[in-house]
Amino acid sequence: MIATKNRQLTFLLAVVIGGLIISGIGPFDHLTWLLEVTPVLIAIPLLLLTAKRFPLTLLVYWLIAVHALILIVGGHYTYAEVPIGFWVQDWLELSRNPYDRLGHLAQGFVPAMVAREILLRRSPLVVGKWLFFIVVCICLAISAFYEFIEWWVAVAEGGAADAFLGTQGDIWDTQWDMFTAFCGAIVAQLLLSQWHDRALSRLLKPNQ
Repeated sequence: MIATKNRQLTFLLAVVIGGLIISGIGPFDHLTWLLEVTPVLIAIPLLLLTAKRFPLTLLVYWLIAVHALILIVGGHYTYAEVPIGFWVQDWLELSRNPYDRLGHLAQGFVPAMVAREILLRRSPLVVGKWLFFIVVCICLAISAFYEFIEWWVAVAEGGAADAFLGTQGDIWDTQWDMFTAFCGAIVAQLLLSQWHDRALSRLLKPNQ
């Protein structure tokens, strides 16, 4: 079991680092790329440093890796220019490239499971309504803080930050971003809580 998990973690790390390197080759805009992938650059060493002292469930590691790849692709093209987003836009006859919405959905979906795991392992909270509510609140706080970062970058860089903001002319983009993260946090818990509970049980009680 441990060997299988280590192989999967090595695979995930290789995929994320490989994707990061490839995305940094000829991105749409180098500053935008750096801003978008900064969370990945922070997460990789942090997860490596805590892997032995506070290992996470394999489920959460997979979710973090998927989220990292979403950020990496968005960083390379900018969220408004990701090709797969244009395909979805044409298919669903949308008014804008929806890849940005996917990014913010993940911004609620993945942190929800990370927060849930940390709270269950490091706080008095147990599975129930209060845990669900507090996880959603944490994800909303993360989303709001990210919007603060976008605001600060816009103030500092002016028009040069347009690609990073990715509003695509939508005056309600900030509100949509936070609402999408809010939905992601709820959906993640509804879909994955039981799976996550089993994964936690295997992690904390490996012999049972």
